[in-house]
Amino acid sequence: MSDKFQLANLSLVLPNNVQILQRVSFNIPAGKITCVIGPSGSGKSTLLRCLNRLWEPPPTTVFLDGVDITTISVLELRRRVGMLFQSAAIFPGTVAENIAYGPALTGQILTSTEIDALLERVSLPGDFARKPAGELSGGQAQRVALARTLANKPEALLLDEPTSALDPAATHHVEETIFKLRDRLGLTVIWVSHAIEQVQRVADQVILLVDGAVAEIGSPAHLLESGHHLTEEFAAGRL
Repeated sequence: MSDKFQLANLSLVLPNNVQILQRVSFNIPAGKITCVIGPSGSGKSTLLRCLNRLWEPPPTTVFLDGVDITTISVLELRRRVGMLFQSAAIFPGTVAENIAYGPALTGQILTSTEIDALLERVSLPGDFARKPAGELSGGQAQRVALARTLANKPEALLLDEPTSALDPAATHHVEETIFKLRDRLGLTVIWVSHAIEQVQRVADQVILLVDGAVAEIGSPAHLLESGHHLTEEFAAGRL
């Protein structure tokens, strides 16, 4: 199995000399879902932001398909590595205008057929294209934001707790959509989650961060079902 991302001793210190990440090293397998868990303040969201240079990592610490991401233009990197946040950032206008936004930045005009196909990929009907974006529910907004990301034809998705504000039904829809995208498109997914139950449902690999450092890497069964002491402490809120 090939690796989509390789991290090698990634450390990040903020301008106020607060260290967020400490010599983080691991590989992200291509075409799989890797979940990142850990207590609040452990560096999970910062780690995701380093993968598409919302936070600038030091050179030679983050590689995409073996290439140092600091040598890739930011626009190209963010096209190849899409990101979905906790709250969907939906723009004023219609759903279609939201989905077409990214390609339009590079001069590409999506057809109505292409927009309908993107909506179908995120399990929304084509007639959503004409819907005002301001009328969407939370779950619908997240799936439209995902369709907008997919319009750029990414190779990887970074998900920063995208279902934490959703009800169980909407969470299920988002999870099923991510599964379909992984299976149909071969997308690599890095998913920050605070919900142990969700990680058990979706993860192929789990990474536990504590105080900005990797405490453990393994399968969900290893970390979540075998009584691993660090995971038990995280689940109980003691980390």
